[in-house]
Amino acid sequence: MAEIILNVDVRDGVGTGSARAARRAGAVPGVLYGGDKAPVAISVNEKDFRKNLYTGKLLGHLVTLKYGKETQPVIAKDVQFDPVSDRPMHFDLMRVDEKQVIKIEVPVHFINQDECEAFRQGGSLEIVRHTVEISVRADHIPEELIVDLAGHKMGDTIRISDIKLPKGVEPAIGDRDFMVASIKISSAAKADAADEAADEAAAEAEAEEVAADEVPATAQSDEGDAEETPEG
Repeated sequence: MAEIILNVDVRDGVGTGSARAARRAGAVPGVLYGGDKAPVAISVNEKDFRKNLYTGKLLGHLVTLKYGKETQPVIAKDVQFDPVSDRPMHFDLMRVDEKQVIKIEVPVHFINQDECEAFRQGGSLEIVRHTVEISVRADHIPEELIVDLAGHKMGDTIRISDIKLPKGVEPAIGDRDFMVASIKISSAAKADAADEAADEAAAEAEAEEVAADEVPATAQSDEGDAEETPEG
């Protein structure tokens, strides 16, 4: 079963007025939807909601909703925050069956960057997808997808096929091997390489100028010696 239990209350009515009333009472308003049932306006004590939210195991995970003696497995799909105070303002829960296969986005984390030679050569990681949508049973949702950077080289493209997915997990996009990230030379490294190339070019140009100055002087000396040689 899910590790998090949300004790909810059913709100009277929907809309802005009902949501504001819930917030004034120290709760976070939300909506329960999905399955073959109608949406229900609910609320959760804000202190309890924050506590569960900051565990990192609320969003995108299987959660047990509890109302009185009734329980329902749900997925927390979205949480809206106040842009100024960062206070949770609203949330959405989706009804699921524990063994139901669902589509959900999970974060992608990159490890062993210090063991990747490309980064010691001035490479940088360009992330295309910070999350990947997967198809998985509701009770088997992974915490994250791991990309091991050890052994990758400069110019490598990391695709979904390069990620070792947990058992029972499939990418929601199944018709192509989509890109997740790539390793490219950083702009700073490019600038350093350009400066180095410019220095080398300048040094070569200077060397050529010195050589050009020395050649005519030698040739002129040879010509002078030839003129002073008596004939016959």
